Amino acid sequence: MKRRNLLKGLASLPILGLFSWGYVVKKSEEEEVKRAILSELNIKAKAPSTTGSMDGNTIRIGIIGPGGRGRHLMRAAGYAEPEWLEKANQEVLENPYDKRLKTFLEQENLNIRFTAVCDVFSEHADLAMGAATTDDNKPKKYSRYQDLLADPNVDAVIIATPDHWHAPMSIDAIKAGKHVYVEKCMTHKVQETFDLKNAVEENPNVIFQVGHQHRQTLSFLTAMDIVDKNVLGHVSLIEASTNRNDDNGAWQYWINEKANPKTVDWEQFLGNAPKIPFNAEHLFRWRKWWAYGTGLSGDLLTHDYDRINCILKMGIPTSVMASGGVYTHRDGREVPDVMNVTMEFPDYSTGNSQKNGKEKGMTFLYSATLGNSYWRPTKLMGHDATLELGNSLQVYPDRNSTRYEDFFENNIIESETPLYSYDPRTKGVDGVTSATAKYFAQKGLLYTYRDGKQVDSTHLHIREWISAIRNGTSVSCGIQEGFEEAISAHMASLSYKTGRRVNWDKTNQKIVVEGMEDPDLDALISGPMNV
Repeated sequence: MKRRNLLKGLASLPILGLFSWGYVVKKSEEEEVKRAILSELNIKAKAPSTTGSMDGNTIRIGIIGPGGRGRHLMRAAGYAEPEWLEKANQEVLENPYDKRLKTFLEQENLNIRFTAVCDVFSEHADLAMGAATTDDNKPKKYSRYQDLLADPNVDAVIIATPDHWHAPMSIDAIKAGKHVYVEKCMTHKVQETFDLKNAVEENPNVIFQVGHQHRQTLSFLTAMDIVDKNVLGHVSLIEASTNRNDDNGAWQYWINEKANPKTVDWEQFLGNAPKIPFNAEHLFRWRKWWAYGTGLSGDLLTHDYDRINCILKMGIPTSVMASGGVYTHRDGREVPDVMNVTMEFPDYSTGNSQKNGKEKGMTFLYSATLGNSYWRPTKLMGHDATLELGNSLQVYPDRNSTRYEDFFENNIIESETPLYSYDPRTKGVDGVTSATAKYFAQKGLLYTYRDGKQVDSTHLHIREWISAIRNGTSVSCGIQEGFEEAISAHMASLSYKTGRRVNWDKTNQKIVVEGMEDPDLDALISGPMNV
């Protein structure tokens, strides 16, 4: 607004003190600065990838492993067990800001049915049956996944088992002609990562999706535009972290007293893991042992690695170094509860605002502790600005930036104030009932927003997979993204367990552990620590 027009508008007011006049002028100047900055950055809050209609034939789904995460996936697909609905309704009465039930009830109908459920623990299978059963749908219950895959009334499977079953089940499902949605880490061992990639590529009619739901979060889609517009300049350092400080976050899950050799198919649970007598702690807290899980690197680092990879598309690191130990939960676990990982990308560049060739290379730092819950945002640190990333995002200009040098010289911006801020939330407070839930929400792993409405990110990710099956649209986290995630995580685990630098031979598509000639990588990665 021109100064002359401001005066004309103010002339109609009965009395205007000097303070009010100063406020109006200052406000007008601030708006002009804001417009100038936004025009310079030209950042757009990107729309999500287009997916197709949910009309058409009903797709028949089998769920394998409906434990805690598995039943969340069922809810994200539109099916909740009665026990959860009752509990969610009670929590809304106690906390009106808790939106989980509202979010579930407002989800789009994906036009699917769960026609089969499978779990080695009968209690989990029964809960899933309660969620899947409707007046016109009576699913079948299996304890062996092979029998579910043989069911002709199953078109696709969701796999939410312990990590050591991800690849074997996925490969068998693909060979059976079933579409696959599998949780991270995509694989448990190195060789099966290659085997699964080959299986998907040899069966192009099968739609394969890895469960990294943050790829649906609007802040991450906007971050892609920020990087594409070179708002940050050359990004040389990324800092990401995990901080948890409660039993659930440390994988000390509740042990169901109904689990015993009569209610659990223990041999089926063990699979390719070492044969041991029935152990309820291993069944429910499997993430604490290398024989079944992939530790901090495969369980939590993969979240942060893929969050950055979906933005930067940097791929597999050239080298990885890792360290840590069991420092806060001395409870018999094998996997570390404190871990530091350094990934090097010496040839990577996001572009720059200086002369060509001056800047190249990037380091990704990840650190985790399960003994402290202090929140540390993810940071992408560039020559011109730093991006803090979560369910919302902020861009802070760098005092020594080349691109924003004139802005600093004219006192238009300051390094302590965000140059750009984006938060898709428009109103209200989101009820979060636990520290772990808050952790997932802050990282954009729990929900996102579409048109101001809270939406479960996992619902959108499953919808994307269903649309690809039904309409031939694309998926955002297919086999290539899953391959890069799994190989990077395995490199971190191998470095931690051997105490050596681990390199990626891009030419020969091979992991190399420095100082070890042709080691058995799978034995190293799934066996106990060799110290």
